[in-house]
Amino acid sequence: MTDPTSDEPADWPTGRLLFTVVRRIEHEWNEHLAGWELNHAGFPVLLHLMGGPHTQRELAAVSGVTEQTMSKVVARLERSGYVTRSTDPRDRRRRTVTVTGAGMAAAQEAARRQPAEDLALRGLDEQQAKELRELLVTMVRAQRASEPDAEE
Repeated sequence: MTDPTSDEPADWPTGRLLFTVVRRIEHEWNEHLAGWELNHAGFPVLLHLMGGPHTQRELAAVSGVTEQTMSKVVARLERSGYVTRSTDPRDRRRRTVTVTGAGMAAAQEAARRQPAEDLALRGLDEQQAKELRELLVTMVRAQRASEPDAEE
């Protein structure tokens, strides 16, 4: 039986367990990313832009945030010198976001696999880490499949 008021994690509902771990990882990940003036919002945008320029609307859609929120994320990245915004030559009303050389370097350095793995998998042995990864992949795929615009 779960008891959300208990101090013992074994008594907590699964949602509280996930929330607690995610908040810890997010906090520590932000500390890691701060070395490059990045955070958990801007970092995945840089990674996405490494594949090529995108509009703010496209970045908002892939990130699951509003265009207004993405505008703030992009503005912060721009102040750090990691992206540039330019008018789309095909549609002058649209702004295209492009990663700079500095943004590419920061993303590659911050994305080194080991720090991320260490933050996410602390306290797990190799087998537990493998099992967790498999479960998370299953959950992400299920989430994507249930999204309204998921391909049939």
